[in-house]
Amino acid sequence: MIALTDSYAKDNHDDEQLICNHLLYMVQSECPEDMLDRFRRLFIGGRDYQPIEVRVALERFVVQKSADESFPLLLNRCCHILVNRWQMQPNTRWAIPELVTLLEHIPPVGSVFARGARRLRILMREFQGTEQFTTLQRLATVVRHTQESRGKLLRPSRYNSLAAEDPGGRLVGRLINRYPYLHEHCLLSRDSSYEHQQNVRQIRDKLQQQFELDLSSYVTYQVRLAEAQRRGRNIHPIPNPTLLSDPELTTALQQFVGKVQGQNTHHDLAQSFLTHSLQAPSFKSFKDDLYEYLTAAIDSRYGRKTFNDKLYNKLCSTLTRYDRQRPDARLLLRTASHLLNFLVVESSQRPNHYVFVDLVTNLGATPTIALLLKITLLCQQVKPSLERRFAILFNHYEAADEDGVPWLIQSMENMHVAFSIHFGAVDLSYLKRLD
Repeated sequence: MIALTDSYAKDNHDDEQLICNHLLYMVQSECPEDMLDRFRRLFIGGRDYQPIEVRVALERFVVQKSADESFPLLLNRCCHILVNRWQMQPNTRWAIPELVTLLEHIPPVGSVFARGARRLRILMREFQGTEQFTTLQRLATVVRHTQESRGKLLRPSRYNSLAAEDPGGRLVGRLINRYPYLHEHCLLSRDSSYEHQQNVRQIRDKLQQQFELDLSSYVTYQVRLAEAQRRGRNIHPIPNPTLLSDPELTTALQQFVGKVQGQNTHHDLAQSFLTHSLQAPSFKSFKDDLYEYLTAAIDSRYGRKTFNDKLYNKLCSTLTRYDRQRPDARLLLRTASHLLNFLVVESSQRPNHYVFVDLVTNLGATPTIALLLKITLLCQQVKPSLERRFAILFNHYEAADEDGVPWLIQSMENMHVAFSIHFGAVDLSYLKRLD
């Protein structure tokens, strides 16, 4: 029985390698148009595929009992064989969204009758409900936006008409290209290859760099505009690179760059806190100092209602077994993570985010993000954790209409501005001239 099971596993592995090696070879020699057609004929279009042994191997693979679990991994791997190749050259990236369009429009199961072809069609339609398919859709959205923003519109082809049937409306998910800090958490799945991880990071870095340049250009324009108006002159306008209104963006810039307590910026306050509070005699005393540091950013009219008490109780109950120890960087990191659980969201399994919504509703998006920034500036190692929590919120509302969750979009936009100013590569220190 064991030998028989091992034999099935070996056959499955051999079929998978045959299919993947075939696509690896063909994508190096065929243009994207031909590869899209080849992919359609192999996985969607029927039995007229050459070489026939590849199609036979695929049908043999999908009729195995383990195919429910193994097929999504195989299909995802095959997709990324093409995606990774096309991503290497700007003039072939247009094919990535078209590949995803093919996957979005699988014909009904009833149109095929042969056992292997029917089973394949069922699994192809079931793939549309997987994490792997969702990450491919998000990647297609990012690539499509990047191509269009550079004037490289998707090529006209037989597949564009399919995409036109479902433009995506105004769903939150279409905004993924705007938030590079979400990309590693939203565009990668558990089985993403190292090559795909590198591609996603490359896309992320380019989009982030472009946003920082656009933000810098916009603020330079605002400074020059104020001077030009005083002199009665006109200058060429520069568009606001965010979804915030001009006044909202100005408020965010002043909050994240300017002085927020006396002559201190958020960065100054964080450095001062670290200098003094890490010398506290005990972790319990440190948490008391941390409470004062955080609540200084909270409107007292809101804080006095219930929030300040909830925050204090949360801190008091955090890692209590270390209360008598001296605070250190490790305890700071763990405390920051616990605070993000409380203030934003804990996990995708426990997506309760009432506290965060309440904060944004009562304080506004900018002060709420400023509170999260204060935590991140104390412990930059917690930044990926904060990004991951925003990815959980993004995933949760991905299919929602934008107009239904303005608080989320304003928060993500503010987060992008705050991250760009404090952790970006472009020097935006001159933004202080907006004060």
